[in-house]
Amino acid sequence: MSIIRRSNIFDPFSLDLWDPFEGFPSFFNNNALSVPGSSFSSDTAAFAGTRIDWKETPEAHVFKADLPGLKKEEVKVEVEEGRVLQISGERSKEKEEKNDRWHRVERSSGKFFRRFRLPENAKVDQVKAAMENGVLTVTVPKEEVKKPEIKSIEISGE
Repeated sequence: MSIIRRSNIFDPFSLDLWDPFEGFPSFFNNNALSVPGSSFSSDTAAFAGTRIDWKETPEAHVFKADLPGLKKEEVKVEVEEGRVLQISGERSKEKEEKNDRWHRVERSSGKFFRRFRLPENAKVDQVKAAMENGVLTVTVPKEEVKKPEIKSIEISGE
């Protein structure tokens, strides 16, 4: 688990992500939801910064991710190992000119990667994704819950 600490206590936007396992070989790679050990430490900030909402409606599971400035070609939506939804992509770093003088860099660049284990009622063969105004919406339809058939039995006698 990473600990978020401030490099400057007076600046609320100055955050560093610290990975206590940085430099150690990863032994979690066999898990379906693990992050590849080789790229984890370098992409921690971008990985942690991608916020995704997941809501369930009566008809579907809906995932929404804010990805400002990205084109749909820069984002991948995949279903892995039958029930793992994977959303990934990369935001390129802005080109730096020799005469540029940066005062602040708050927008993240680099790779992002999120995985979600879908429930049994998800129709993984009917997943749809759409990108509009920098918001990625992934819709995973749900199987209909069959209501138990109730049959009335007539009671004989008086």
